[in-house]
Amino acid sequence: MQSREATIERSNIFSRNGVCANVLLIAAFVALMTVCSWVKIPGVIPVTLQTFAVGLTVGILGTKRGFVAIIAWLAIGLAGAPVFAGYVGGLPYLAGPTGGYVIGFLGMALITGKLIERFGKGMSALCASMIVGLLVCYAFGTAWFMVVSGAAFTGVELAHVLEVCIMPFIVPDAIKMGLAAGGTRLTHSFLASRKN
Repeated sequence: MQSREATIERSNIFSRNGVCANVLLIAAFVALMTVCSWVKIPGVIPVTLQTFAVGLTVGILGTKRGFVAIIAWLAIGLAGAPVFAGYVGGLPYLAGPTGGYVIGFLGMALITGKLIERFGKGMSALCASMIVGLLVCYAFGTAWFMVVSGAAFTGVELAHVLEVCIMPFIVPDAIKMGLAAGGTRLTHSFLASRKN
């Protein structure tokens, strides 16, 4: 008899092949990312649930389809639909100083997905994979911010940008990655139980 871990490892929300099912699921996760972008959690610096949605999307859909969902979401926003945080969209937002963090979700998706493929869907592996993916997003977004804002690539400037753009979000984002990992784990466990 196969172990529960092995069953969860093989579970895939796309096990029923079909273009229509894939399109509908990708559309559902595009909607999820949009809604999570609009949700603003109050605090000293308000945060959204965007990173949670990206982690959950890749965790559940897998690398390829998760990446497609994020590309679709970005394309809809680029076309001007208000799918990003603050109910905005369009090229000016993506080309602005913080647009790199949103575009960085593509790198986050690829790295997170590949790490999950490599290390599996155990809770620890999911959390670690999502946090590494988040760090990739941070790196891309910070570099983008420095270029667009005209900051010099010096230690002092970098420290200032990290203090403003990254430090306030580390704890909330770590919590969101844990929740996304938990949601992914529960989803795959549920799918595995339905197969048995």
